[in-house]
Amino acid sequence: MAERDVWILGASMTRFGRYPDKDLIDLGAEAALDALDDAGVGITDMDVLAAGNLAEASSGVGQRLQKQIGQTGIPVFNVANACATGATAVRCVYLAIRAGEAEMGLAVGLEKMGKAGLLGAAPRTDKKVFSPSGRYGAVMSVEGRLGTTLMPGVFAQAGLEYAGLHDGVGFEQFAKVAEKNHAHSTLNPLAQYQKAFTLDEVMGAEMVAYPNTLLMCCPTGDGAAALVLVSEERLRTLSDEQRARAVRISASVMTSDPWTEHDQVQPDVNTLTRAAARQAYETAGVDPQDLDLVELHDCFATAELIHYDNLGLCAPGEAGKFIDERGPWRDGTIPVNVSGGLISKGHPLGATGVANLYEVATHLRGEAGDRQIPDAKVGLTHVIGLGSACAVHILERARV
Repeated sequence: MAERDVWILGASMTRFGRYPDKDLIDLGAEAALDALDDAGVGITDMDVLAAGNLAEASSGVGQRLQKQIGQTGIPVFNVANACATGATAVRCVYLAIRAGEAEMGLAVGLEKMGKAGLLGAAPRTDKKVFSPSGRYGAVMSVEGRLGTTLMPGVFAQAGLEYAGLHDGVGFEQFAKVAEKNHAHSTLNPLAQYQKAFTLDEVMGAEMVAYPNTLLMCCPTGDGAAALVLVSEERLRTLSDEQRARAVRISASVMTSDPWTEHDQVQPDVNTLTRAAARQAYETAGVDPQDLDLVELHDCFATAELIHYDNLGLCAPGEAGKFIDERGPWRDGTIPVNVSGGLISKGHPLGATGVANLYEVATHLRGEAGDRQIPDAKVGLTHVIGLGSACAVHILERARV
């Protein structure tokens, strides 16, 4: 059977935050049922379900979710793939439809992290160091507040390496990323935090792993997001209203680290993103300048800035210039993370990849309210999970 186009028929997400009165399945069920309602279909219309979760990945989250929203005997995929978990769940459903094994499916990303920190590490401040901003900041030890043993340290180093290779990139440019995302979040009622900060406040916040201050790091929390995907053949049988709101998935790509001759001390956050983006652009038949908005993986401000370059949103080596010229602001040339991004919207790990797709689809439908990007037609989402996995999706507003 020939491969078929796949469309987003329904999309939903909970507000990201902290929910002491709800468990993981409560959050997932809320997002799943809302996505089904948004699509105008029911659980009995689903041919496949994929659930993305890290914290309870071994507990059959997808089957537990079905017990709450309706058991129908369909195949269930339980997915864990670091920060790319949610996007991987979407891709499982996407591939089932593309292969002709399903006509419609539900992908849910759900996570309940509370205040655990990325690796659940306890904070400990070792010393004070002078930063180029002229301020003294606390530098966390390897057991840092957000788990500097891995994530903050990895992305701090990646940012510094980029800054060392390219002129016009320093502490201020990284801080401008966080300033932008916090400002964008004030327009998003589903963001975990909705407070703007000045550039000075961002730069003057507690240092976590230089050059990322606390306000340049994503918060942990709870939340869920869900998508209903449908084949084009099935979509053609639905109502005019359902077809009018459907968003086409023009490309769905995943990559992992390639083999190298030398051992890598640091995970490679650049190569797998560049490879995924290149393949996605070719598959969709678009280039970066065609994009009306991008939701990319800004777990730290340094990550967002280097991914401007990795995704081709700026000229090679000019990520600093791109942020200085306000290119990724919502009124810029290619708006990036108009949701507030992970830095302010939040980052419940399993939910993030699905939430990014929800955000772009909502703009392409013209339903994003105060944060709407006018006349948005094409958007890209990107997540990267160190371990390693990268997922890039390109969505288009189209009509069946």
